[in-house]
Amino acid sequence: MDVPLWIWAITIAAIIGMLVFDFVGHVRTPHAPTLRESATWSAVYVGIAIVFGLLVLWFAGPQYGGEYFAGFITEKSLSVDNLFVFVLIMASFAVPRELQQKVLLFGIAFALVLRTIFIFLGAAAIENFSWVFYIFGGFLIYTAWAQARSGGHDDEEEFKENSFLRLTRRLLPTTDDYHGDRLTAKVKGKRYITPLFIALIAIGSADILFAVDSIPAIFGLTQETYLVFTANAFALLGLRQLFFLLDGLLDKLVYLAYGLAVILGFIGVKLVIHALHENELPFINGGEHVTAVPEIPTWLSLAVIVVTLLVTTWASLRKNKKDAAACRTGHTEAADAGAGSDGRAVAAPHTHDDLPTSGRGDAPPTGRTAAVRSADDERR
Repeated sequence: MDVPLWIWAITIAAIIGMLVFDFVGHVRTPHAPTLRESATWSAVYVGIAIVFGLLVLWFAGPQYGGEYFAGFITEKSLSVDNLFVFVLIMASFAVPRELQQKVLLFGIAFALVLRTIFIFLGAAAIENFSWVFYIFGGFLIYTAWAQARSGGHDDEEEFKENSFLRLTRRLLPTTDDYHGDRLTAKVKGKRYITPLFIALIAIGSADILFAVDSIPAIFGLTQETYLVFTANAFALLGLRQLFFLLDGLLDKLVYLAYGLAVILGFIGVKLVIHALHENELPFINGGEHVTAVPEIPTWLSLAVIVVTLLVTTWASLRKNKKDAAACRTGHTEAADAGAGSDGRAVAAPHTHDDLPTSGRGDAPPTGRTAAVRSADDERR
């Protein structure tokens, strides 16, 4: 697939334009989006992704069109699973609901830049070393096994800060409280970063980890760098709206982890088969290609992905219906992404200049500075 430079330029400019529009039109003025607003803009971004896919289908043919749609659906499905972690981050840092949009958008933009770097590095590796497909395939099969073994997301699960976040805290002192939607604040003549900045880094760094399996997964569906980039970009662009649209419903998708395990395992096998067809390793079949097993066509990949997601969703809804009929609750009934893991509402932090934290690396992982408001707090 030969993509001219001017098409790359237009595509990148359009993606940047959508990010800017999102910021100016929705995020610059802090507010908690309504369900209608989230649903409308989720539909708009999915519609844009579908129109783009139809253009690929029209101009590049059914092969590349199918690869794009398979990649986009896979990335979108994986992004839904990522939202579980985003909910944990929002609750852990007690991010006020009206500020969550800003955290998500900035985190997504940061992740998009880093994913683009990963995509081009992956494309270069594939171009020069065909054995990379063995690594990608083996990793996805292992990830699928781990995903299936975990069985999903526990309602008692908590967000654990990674080493990058701990290093940030050690190097940059942080205020105790949020200061509106500001990322930095001046306290007693000294500049500090706010918990909002830390939450933003948490979202961005978490998405980097998500890229470790999503990038190999999409390379298992298409080796066209342009399609890998656009499928990733369109899947990420609508993630902010999807977060609020599915807020409170994520725990209903009880079998999502198993469905994603099937998809990742399938793509992993597909990659290993492709690696055997491209084999150049001397200790495998004397360095000759292994073609005994035919490669999996794009249409079959797309069918497996779609059917798996439909079955997973149907089974999840059926289980929830049975649980409701039996008067059993689901995983967590917290409808607010800013709620704690125990389901209680998290108090919005006060906006005042108290003493900042020292920024020590051994500070408790609750830098997450707002506390859960108890009944005693209310009485006081």
